[in-house]
Amino acid sequence: MQKVYLRKPRAATNHGQKQQQQQAAAIMHFSLQDSLPAGHILALNASFGTLSYLIADDMGMPHLARQEQFTHTEMSVLLPMLELFPYYCPYEVLYASFYGGGKATEEQIVEARDHLDDAMDEGIWDQEMRPVRCALSRTRLKMRTFNVDISSILATGYILLISQPEIEDEAEEYEETHKLAGSLR
Repeated sequence: MQKVYLRKPRAATNHGQKQQQQQAAAIMHFSLQDSLPAGHILALNASFGTLSYLIADDMGMPHLARQEQFTHTEMSVLLPMLELFPYYCPYEVLYASFYGGGKATEEQIVEARDHLDDAMDEGIWDQEMRPVRCALSRTRLKMRTFNVDISSILATGYILLISQPEIEDEAEEYEETHKLAGSLR
């Protein structure tokens, strides 16, 4: 199961403290079970639907390497896959999350499984899954920015696949660029 790190809110003295805490809680950090190089992390801001690829420099300061904006619909299928990484995300979890606004309870997942089983028996499974697959298709295109692919597992669900060599090459290039920029100062 993927470890999710929630950013700790800063103490605020004004009346906006509650709002700041809600915004901070809406940012989740994913290391993808150490599939990313050390000092690299994905930060998902659920409120704004942005996924950011952050790289920490030698001093631990994060720098934005890439960022993509996701619609609410795309977020509803992306979030469960990120949370379940490195394992696959079953169809019923995606379906329940898609129709549950991004979060699905165990009860909703069981209902989705029963509904999809009935749809399979009636021969309308493809029709039921079409909106979910459309959202996955759009999400897949955006995730390629992060060298992450969404792959289908026949009759099971979907899984995130990390393209490791490209990420490492880009990380080395990023570090070299910033070392060069630092030496010019």
